[in-house]
Amino acid sequence: MPTDSTLAPVPLELHGRDRVGLDEVVEEAARMTRVDRKYLVDRCVAEAFLGRLPASFRVLGIDGRDSTTYSSVYFDTLRLDACRDHVQQRRRRWKVRSRLYVEDQLCRFEVKTRDGRGITEKTVRLSEPGRHGRLGTDESAFVTQVLDDHGLDIDVATLVPSMRVDYTRVTLADTAAHLRVTLDLGVECSLDNGRVWVDEGWVLVETKGGLRPSPADALLGSLGARPRSFSKYVSAASLLRDDIPDNDVRRLRGRQLHAQEAVA
Repeated sequence: MPTDSTLAPVPLELHGRDRVGLDEVVEEAARMTRVDRKYLVDRCVAEAFLGRLPASFRVLGIDGRDSTTYSSVYFDTLRLDACRDHVQQRRRRWKVRSRLYVEDQLCRFEVKTRDGRGITEKTVRLSEPGRHGRLGTDESAFVTQVLDDHGLDIDVATLVPSMRVDYTRVTLADTAAHLRVTLDLGVECSLDNGRVWVDEGWVLVETKGGLRPSPADALLGSLGARPRSFSKYVSAASLLRDDIPDNDVRRLRGRQLHAQEAVA
């Protein structure tokens, strides 16, 4: 059975690390054109990783919190073209989402693009919390401009809300080295026809840095973790929609990932 999404995940042990403020992390992130590497690891590996991560990685602290609840609404075509581009491993692809940082009631509209070199760039526009999950006139104009600037010919008028993704995130940043690490717990994805969630014993770790793997990636490798092409959005869609190939995540079902179709 799925875990109760109203219950906060058990927090990770952060071993008395120094804290870094949101302003410093946001300023650094704004300058990043980054490569993201993702790892799905069991909780023991995640704890070992945090225990050995250099002290230069400080924990993002906001109002005394070491974690933040994220709620994201993704927009796609009815065919889920953005999802299909990922499954087909197209070098140039895109994602559009509205993201709410729940405790802070901060809302942002985001467009993520990936170029032919594998570089991910995220362009952000602040929005009002009451507009979370809505693709209105202003948001559509923003998305159109960003996609056009990156040479992506997408008809924004065809985009509709396709999935909601909720989770708790811990962020660590080495601002001097321009590196970040995030750890996501309690991941749950909701679609019209059901939901998919990451088992409570597993953590999604993501490193954000340059073209070359960072010390954080090397540490994860020493713990037996390997980077994988993993998207919360794509994985959930592929497990609940027959028209989206699930080759990349089929073997994760029943262990790392669980799916439950909606009752008709």
